[in-house]
Amino acid sequence: MYKTIIALLLFTLCFSIPQVFAQRYGNALGLRMGSNDFSRTIGLTAQQRVFKHVTLEGIVQSDFDRNTTFHLLLERHRPILSKRFNYYLGAGISSGWEESFVKVPEANQIIHTYGNPTTGVDLIGGIEMTVANTVISLDYKPNMNLSGREEFFRGQVGISARMVLVKSKEQDKKRRKRERDRRKGKRRK
Repeated sequence: MYKTIIALLLFTLCFSIPQVFAQRYGNALGLRMGSNDFSRTIGLTAQQRVFKHVTLEGIVQSDFDRNTTFHLLLERHRPILSKRFNYYLGAGISSGWEESFVKVPEANQIIHTYGNPTTGVDLIGGIEMTVANTVISLDYKPNMNLSGREEFFRGQVGISARMVLVKSKEQDKKRRKRERDRRKGKRRK
């Protein structure tokens, strides 16, 4: 009974949120908290819309001890209920300094090293909602190691909260003005 009431309430709220409180974004900047089996990180995340439904995201995160990583991701967004509530999938590259654990079965030991320069490939999938000039997202970001770390695969769950710096309407308006000015300049020649 309670699950049905909560589901109806959430469904009603999703469709009744006024557009005044929900904004699309051109670029946004904020904090990201991530967690995996080895560490919990906090960092900065910035997203810039580069095409319609496509963003470029940069993440810098650290556990302030042994793991610091940089990620550059290209993401494709698709609406779920509206353009303010969507899911996204993407891929990119990563680099940083991380700890590594090497198992030596013959000696029943685990050798722990840190400060290893790493390079890898990232995938990302998540959902996000824009409400009151704030973008809240929940994602899963697996990393495939190419060099520097013993483990090939490491997955991370992250929660991000970003403030909208430039709304997409403003970004589109500036782009259209530049195109008009460029066309006017060509006509005069």
